[in-house]
Amino acid sequence: MDSNALIDCMTSMSCIVTQTSTGLIVGALLFLVAAGLTLIFGVLRVINFSHGAFYMLGAYIALSAYRMTDSYILATLAAGLGVGLFGLVFERFFMRRVYNADVLMQLLVCYAFILILDDAVKIIWGAEFQSMGMPAAFQAPPLFIGGGIVPIFYIYLIAAAGLIAVVLWYILSKTRVGKIVRAAAHNPTMTSALGLNTSLIYASVFAFGGMLAGMAGGLAAPVRSMSPGMGFSILIESFIVTVIGGMGSVSGALVGALLIGLVRSFGSIGFPLFVEGIMFLAMALILVLKPSGLLGKETRS
Repeated sequence: MDSNALIDCMTSMSCIVTQTSTGLIVGALLFLVAAGLTLIFGVLRVINFSHGAFYMLGAYIALSAYRMTDSYILATLAAGLGVGLFGLVFERFFMRRVYNADVLMQLLVCYAFILILDDAVKIIWGAEFQSMGMPAAFQAPPLFIGGGIVPIFYIYLIAAAGLIAVVLWYILSKTRVGKIVRAAAHNPTMTSALGLNTSLIYASVFAFGGMLAGMAGGLAAPVRSMSPGMGFSILIESFIVTVIGGMGSVSGALVGALLIGLVRSFGSIGFPLFVEGIMFLAMALILVLKPSGLLGKETRS
């Protein structure tokens, strides 16, 4: 514990700006992964334990697409579409068969695909660490705000995640598609009785959730090294975000992701050996004080 370093940082505008920007990009990436995770749970009532592997797959697809096109934007889109398509197949042929099964069976199916995807990555891309490198468009001098250093890529990543968050909110809250998704989550039996294809809705939601994880992997590729199994750590953090924000709440995922991102950033200065512990402590406190999460809905028996 280094409380003096944390106090010095909190009294320095340059340190506050630098650590805040770092916390925001961590939070932005966590939100994209956790949003897909909580969206799938909110509608399908299953926890996709292989969601971290989707993030990993997106990063590697983005790497290959970037090497072929030399376009980071196309690489990110390819990552989202590729993982979304994989999620559609995964839901159709595997997860759909265990929706009503015990959670242990769902866990086993998802864990099997974590191992399958890890080995597939080793076969296709190799077992060694790989890196995309910073795209040429972002190889520019950083911005200096309040004496703090903010790389151009950080601004792009935060803006991209913010735009996706706004689009996601608009779709779920203001469109007919969003109303259908919310209806299927609330009462799938009645939704089916009204003539809507709930199987198609479930598949679409699962694919969309996978697409968000894939895009997160693509967005993170320039600043994260890639290796088989890289999705495990972000899966754990995404679960923490989902629990803190509230299972099934996309807005809660945003709040929880930003909170965890800032905790990681500033905690690395004051508590460098206890950063992971702080996150789990925050989750434990939320579970004790508000079991449904910050923005989750209370369940009634």
